[in-house]
Amino acid sequence: MLKKQEEAIKLKIRLKIRAYDSKLIDNSCRQIIETAERHDARVLGPIPLPTEIRRYTVNRSTFVHKDSREQFEIRVHKRLIDILDPKEKLVESLSQLNLPAGVDIDIKIG
Repeated sequence: MLKKQEEAIKLKIRLKIRAYDSKLIDNSCRQIIETAERHDARVLGPIPLPTEIRRYTVNRSTFVHKDSREQFEIRVHKRLIDILDPKEKLVESLSQLNLPAGVDIDIKIG
């Protein structure tokens, strides 16, 4: 019984993609999915994860006019893609994929 479950659960690649621009991350996800489908792998995703928002409040002047402040925020968009049953050529093509600057990818194989 356990052997059948182990055979069913094979190799999986989990990609965590992060970027500041939502359009940029969507285009990158599309490229990754197209590459995986060309190599006959099953793809789950892209799954949108919660957007991380960092807010900063800064005084406009050095030490006077405390009521005058500026507020900034940085939004980090995240996506998750699982690739089931990948082949060796797929791993090579994913590492050689040319993605735009500002897109960060974490690859976990397990």
